Amino acid sequence: MIKYLGTRSTNDGGVLYVFLINGLQKEIKEHALKQYPGCYEALPPTAKARISANRAWLSKT
Repeated sequence: MIKYLGTRSTNDGGVLYVFLINGLQKEIKEHALKQYPGCYEALPPTAKARISANRAWLSKT
């Protein structure tokens, strides 16, 4: 069971995505979402849009 709980900002300005995975709370960085199957799919559309915008910005530089 994977449930999206929200986001949390880090001290350096990064974003952690907070999930409840099998009863345990996990804070996952954007680049590590691939390591947790099902987490990206559990994100709401607004979070997916933010990730897409970040990837588009990174591909420009």
